[in-house]
Amino acid sequence: MERRTADRLLRARAQAIGGRAREATVAAALDRVLAVQAQDLAAAGLGLRARVTGLTADDVQRATDIERTAVRGWFMRGTLQLVAAADARWLLALFGPVHLALGARRLRELGLDEALSERASKLIVKAVDGEGPLTRAELTERLATLGVEPKGQSAFHLIRRTALSGLICHGPQRAGEATFVPLDDWLPSTGPLPFSGAAAETELARRYRVAHGPSDAMDFAQWSGLRAGTCKKAWAAAGEAPREDAEGIPLGDVRLIPAYDNYLVGYRGRELSVPAEHERRVRPGGGVIRPTVVVDGWAVGTWSGGRRGSDPVVEPFPGGEPFDARTTAGIARESADIARFYNASHTLSTPELS
Repeated sequence: MERRTADRLLRARAQAIGGRAREATVAAALDRVLAVQAQDLAAAGLGLRARVTGLTADDVQRATDIERTAVRGWFMRGTLQLVAAADARWLLALFGPVHLALGARRLRELGLDEALSERASKLIVKAVDGEGPLTRAELTERLATLGVEPKGQSAFHLIRRTALSGLICHGPQRAGEATFVPLDDWLPSTGPLPFSGAAAETELARRYRVAHGPSDAMDFAQWSGLRAGTCKKAWAAAGEAPREDAEGIPLGDVRLIPAYDNYLVGYRGRELSVPAEHERRVRPGGGVIRPTVVVDGWAVGTWSGGRRGSDPVVEPFPGGEPFDARTTAGIARESADIARFYNASHTLSTPELS
């Protein structure tokens, strides 16, 4: 088997979007892939659906809002990710200081000095502690009492700063909208962090390699957002992973993966996942990464819809080979599974914060 093909098959299987690999629960999927992109929470749910057998939207919300086994936060690259609750604190300890330092300049540009930022953090913590889970809009109203402009990005950056400081985190959804809660109430500490400092960087490299291999230190740097030198040291400390055999991986595995999926953002390049001539179809610009149809980890088209009862609409890449019967059947199965993911669900009641 050609090396590039083998690497692609191994990556798709590692990400549980190929080789017939699927997990049984949200927790198992997050343990496998470490994180799922979650700037769009609905897309995060669909990313889990593509990796978990029989998952429903309710299952995802139950994991985040009731069981609290998964939590949303700003981790790798400073973007919102959904991670296992067991990993949230050590990841926050690793990435929080990095993104606080990077975000300080933006705060100054917005006219938010250190004294005001500290007052804002105290107000946010007091509000969510005393009033229960609060949305971004509700926290923006509270911040206005400090003179923070309610329009624009000031309130958002102050809320994000408070979360990166380890004081608050994303809590239960309310009518589909994210809320914030005190971190220590939502995810009580269970003792010392399992990893910190260089050990955390090494563990991150190890977890990345398992979830994204075959890969290298520069892929790890792209995915994590950490300095290249840091990533090279962590990569070396994590040790070499044995080369796996791709020959026995089943072929013909079709998945409809969502916008911003890990598989499309987890490497410095997409030469193993997206045909070069169709790169703009998947990444049209402006930071957008479209929902994509992949067969054995190879992109063959994009898709849209699938929410609120609508059927997914698949658009093959123009000029590409017509879908064969196996791919057509796989797309039909995935489309039906997306409908089942939503239709098997109902609105969960919002849990009380305890």
